[in-house]
Amino acid sequence: MAKTIAGRAPVGHSYSAAFHQVEFHMPLKTNTVEAASRSLLLLEELNRHRVTSIDRLHKATGLPKSTVVRLMKSLCAMGYAANDRRQGGYAVASRVKSLSNGFHGDPLVVEAARPWALAFTRQYHWPIAIAVLDRSSVVVRFSTIPDSPVSPFHGTLNTHLSLLGRALGRAYLAFCPMSERLMLLDMLTRSQESEDKLATERKRALALLATIRKQGFAERDPMVEPRSSGTIAVPIIVNHRVLATVGMTYFTSALDRADVVERYVPLVKALADNIAASVSSLQQ
Repeated sequence: MAKTIAGRAPVGHSYSAAFHQVEFHMPLKTNTVEAASRSLLLLEELNRHRVTSIDRLHKATGLPKSTVVRLMKSLCAMGYAANDRRQGGYAVASRVKSLSNGFHGDPLVVEAARPWALAFTRQYHWPIAIAVLDRSSVVVRFSTIPDSPVSPFHGTLNTHLSLLGRALGRAYLAFCPMSERLMLLDMLTRSQESEDKLATERKRALALLATIRKQGFAERDPMVEPRSSGTIAVPIIVNHRVLATVGMTYFTSALDRADVVERYVPLVKALADNIAASVSSLQQ
């Protein structure tokens, strides 16, 4: 059985018309898989209500009442649900919180970004990277380098990148709230990394970040190696918060900056908007 994930893209971008569907193949149904999927379906429905009844669960999920009763007894016994007789129904119990332990946001944005990033690289060939903040740097959590025929790098997954020297880092630092920006700059002043030295020149650093915000995208420091390639990056913003940054890397011998700004910056911005919309959908 295969589940196909597709999405929306802004009208006017050729990228939207060629969005490739990404298939995630699931194992064939077994009794164990079926029981697990039904239990999770009930938990999802329970979570939508403060208290609900067997009849409502039956109607909402389409599961037979006998199945609902049996699975609810199991969920209650395991501590994921509780039967509140005083209010005449079932509710989620405290153990449900354990299911979200270790889930802190970046897996969600990576999940949302994956099909969009793959579609972009399939159409335009250049590799896409998704990075999230990790203390005083950003770290690449997803990359389409394996899918790109023209990638300047062999691999960047889990690579930490400077907030002041790299496009993906600059896109975060320039667009995050001012209070967070100043705190990160304070942290960077204590860094021993050469790419972070600009943090000690606060006025220059703030001027650079203001320029990035004004132009709407970040670029890698041209003095940072490898100089044979360049990167453009923009923030992925949901509810006024920068969740991650997305960037495209290219060979400078293949594209000049004017082409990148005119053609690819709008495409990468559209990519970020689509990822943000997918994150919002997954959060509902």
